[in-house]
Amino acid sequence: MMNNILNYLDEMFPYPKCELNYNNDFELLIAIVLSAQTTDKRVNSVTKELFKKYPTAKELSNASISDIERIIMPVGTYKKKSVYINEIAKSLLFNNFVKIPADRNYLETLPGVGRKTINVFLSEAYNIPNIAVDTHVFRVCKRLGITNENDDVLATEMVLMRKIKKVHWSKVHLQLVLFGRYHCKAIKPLCENCKVIKSCLYYKKK
Repeated sequence: MMNNILNYLDEMFPYPKCELNYNNDFELLIAIVLSAQTTDKRVNSVTKELFKKYPTAKELSNASISDIERIIMPVGTYKKKSVYINEIAKSLLFNNFVKIPADRNYLETLPGVGRKTINVFLSEAYNIPNIAVDTHVFRVCKRLGITNENDDVLATEMVLMRKIKKVHWSKVHLQLVLFGRYHCKAIKPLCENCKVIKSCLYYKKK
């Protein structure tokens, strides 16, 4: 079953890419933090102005929270995220980081940065194999029977790490995100055209 799913993902998304717009590691981390509970498209719409006005950690650390709020308001939970990204910028500046380190322990100290954010960042910025479980990955895995119904996000990540070769973790993560975003959607999934429908518990119930 798993091989059929992976082959289908390769067929649909042979060269998957992160859909967040960024030019460097600083912009990437900020964009990932902003992407929580919203769409990449919406994040890209606000980071265009945010990074133009505050292109480095120094500028963002000195920005007023109210102005950050004004810019990122469309992404939702913007008040918390405004504080998060301002504090992240201050931490980077305080530690004199020219480049954000590939250090999970350090990244965990940053506000608004959890396991999923770290996994995405390390995978995208440093090409370190990781699987991040967002809402799309979580949904697809349950529907296709890759994970059990009662598995939580961490358990889902562990299952995927066992079932997929490490060298493919980052690619499959992106493929699952894109599959869930555009094909196996939360509402009105495109079941009729799906080649792994025989594995889909959601379709069988429907």
